[in-house]
Amino acid sequence: MPVPYLSPMTTPVAPAPRTFGQKVGRLTVRLFLLAIAGLLAWLLFIYYAVYSEGSRSGMIIRLSKRGVVFKTWEGQLNMQSFGAMDPKGTSLNEVFNFSVQKGDEELYRQLEAASLSGERVNLHYVERYARLPWRGETTCFVTRVERSGTPADTGRDRSPVGH
Repeated sequence: MPVPYLSPMTTPVAPAPRTFGQKVGRLTVRLFLLAIAGLLAWLLFIYYAVYSEGSRSGMIIRLSKRGVVFKTWEGQLNMQSFGAMDPKGTSLNEVFNFSVQKGDEELYRQLEAASLSGERVNLHYVERYARLPWRGETTCFVTRVERSGTPADTGRDRSPVGH
């Protein structure tokens, strides 16, 4: 006797039609996976995309490790506005806030040495689209520092309040 599933006379059986609940369940799973993929793509873009890059020069006036949950290195660069004065005759200073990528200890040591010596530096940085809490408090991240090797002129009053 031949095996029934090998018989050429058998007709294929069509699968049972899906119910409305099965269709909704499948659609929900697909939309959820699409939303997860979109969120992942957005996070990768925010994390790796560079909005701008450039350099700024001045004196480092603050370098500290900050944060409650995520500790990050943050700093400020006083860019001394090349002779710009307010009506009282006090020199105007512009401050550039920056962060240092986690794990870049050599860069931090160079920034700290320049800060302690009071020399003028040129900071090269990249600016990201958004701030992520585990990366830093700013969107600007220093990638390289060029030290001038000479301390800044300390004879002039560089205080933003004119002391």
